[in-house]
Amino acid sequence: MIVAAHQPHFLPWLGYLAKVAACDLFVVMDDLQYEAQNFQNRNRVKINHGPSWLTVPLERGPQNELIRDKGIWNGGSPKEHWQRRALQTLRIHYGSARYWSTYAAELTEVFTRPWTRLLDLDLHMLKLHLEWFEIRKPVLLASSLGLSGQKTDRIEALCRTVSATTYLSGRGGSSGYLDESQLARAGIAVAWQRFQHPIYPQRYSSRGFLTHLGAIDCLLNCGPDAARLLRDAMAVSAPVEAVQAAVR
Repeated sequence: MIVAAHQPHFLPWLGYLAKVAACDLFVVMDDLQYEAQNFQNRNRVKINHGPSWLTVPLERGPQNELIRDKGIWNGGSPKEHWQRRALQTLRIHYGSARYWSTYAAELTEVFTRPWTRLLDLDLHMLKLHLEWFEIRKPVLLASSLGLSGQKTDRIEALCRTVSATTYLSGRGGSSGYLDESQLARAGIAVAWQRFQHPIYPQRYSSRGFLTHLGAIDCLLNCGPDAARLLRDAMAVSAPVEAVQAAVR
């Protein structure tokens, strides 16, 4: 069984969704320390001037605060509330996108429902994205597994707990600390994700094609075909089996 894990994202990008689609079980690492300037509470969309951040403001907390405990800041004037500004940005810059009307009701519900915990919002957004992109994989919270240890020890504990034989890792921070030999001694193979970003029609074409935006950019421009685009992108990327074999 292939397991993958990642911190929750507010607006997951296509590579994040590809990682979920490529594994047999996806674990949301909600019990790690919150990282500022990451993607747990923000991502970019495309506006007329180029890429622009949609950000969820957060309550101040201790430096070692866990993601699952991070609160959303809902202060300020109603006109400047983060939900109102985010929805307004999407309406202005994607309201003329081909498939805005298909998803407008669900997006409006997200940005009008009261949220107090970042994790609740991120999990809801993940659920919607998995539905939109036709990804049907089980998702667990790391906090429900009682994991211990740090870095490779933690990954080993995760794989043992869920009886995984392969850990699918991204090419981000884990490439600097993941000890493949330790996992190999435990009978756990490592597969490294490789994702080739698809090209698709975007708004404001004069700005050129932008990659690594929130996946809603692809969704609102391509609609139901976004799921096929993601599958095709995964097909031309290195298959998990091939990458796994290469590291043995």
